[in-house]
Amino acid sequence: MKIIVIGAGAWGTALAVNAARNPVGHQVVLWARDGAQAQAMHQTRENARYLRGIPLPRELHVRGGDVASLLQAVPQAELLIVATPVAGLRTTLELLQDVTMPVGWLCKGFEPPQSAAAPGQPAPAGLMPHEIQRQVAPGLHAGALSGPSFAQEVARGQPTALVAASRHRHVRQALVEAFHGPTLRVYGNDDLVGVEVGGAVKNVLAIATGLADGLNLGLNARAALITRGLAEMARLGLALGGRQESFMGLSGLGDLVLTATGDLSRNRRVGLLLAEGKTLDEAVQSLGHVAEGVYSARTVLQRARQLGVEMPITECVVALLDGQLKPVEAVAALMGRDPKGELL
Repeated sequence: MKIIVIGAGAWGTALAVNAARNPVGHQVVLWARDGAQAQAMHQTRENARYLRGIPLPRELHVRGGDVASLLQAVPQAELLIVATPVAGLRTTLELLQDVTMPVGWLCKGFEPPQSAAAPGQPAPAGLMPHEIQRQVAPGLHAGALSGPSFAQEVARGQPTALVAASRHRHVRQALVEAFHGPTLRVYGNDDLVGVEVGGAVKNVLAIATGLADGLNLGLNARAALITRGLAEMARLGLALGGRQESFMGLSGLGDLVLTATGDLSRNRRVGLLLAEGKTLDEAVQSLGHVAEGVYSARTVLQRARQLGVEMPITECVVALLDGQLKPVEAVAALMGRDPKGELL
């Protein structure tokens, strides 16, 4: 299969490396927006900016530069993978809106709102990736590749399982064919909404879990936050049209456990740093990479409120990020809530 991965960050590079190593013999191009970065990667056979120490296989071709060069290469591909952050998905899909081959995206989260609120009107909410696609490229046959995965481990060939989500069967099949291999299992799922909600909300919940760990609240507290966080995720996902079983799968429970407990998790790291007394700006700057939960938390809460969905952990994370609560106050707010039934 001829595959183009658009975006040479850590995750795009890791999946391009994995596909190029696949014994079926895919032809893989990794396209970087920064022409100088592409040239450096081609010469050194390494993405020193995002995946230092991971050699690029000789089968992986690195290209980059202006958009015209990308558009010239697109017609030769059988599958396009958009590996930009969610903030860059809209402009990329606008470029690809007329293509006929399957398109998959890797980003998780909500897009920043596109416009300011009109006087007297509520602030606009950010959109999930499939909602962006429905707006700017409704004719695309597209979907998401998601699930519990750190880029470094995928690039090193450590065992990983992902989920290919799309309403279109042939899109799911293309994603499975491209990436399923000796070290990477890919499962299909037609619940695109549920998969995307899981991928977005788990980042917010990981901040809360990092905070609890940073405050040394113990393993009981961590287990409680993950379990009740999963309930929040499912409530929002069902209200948005997802299916319950998706939240018990790879993009729900699986990704939540990884992001909330893994030492490579940037969102968990934000919580740990806030517990140390760092400001939000200090925490974000120390990461060097995007922590999507910081940018998604407010939109998650906004969408929940619009739908009448209760998300107390998310509310505390937003209040913490906005400086309305201190770490110990956020914990006290959660523990001080009135008792209720577990399944509510």
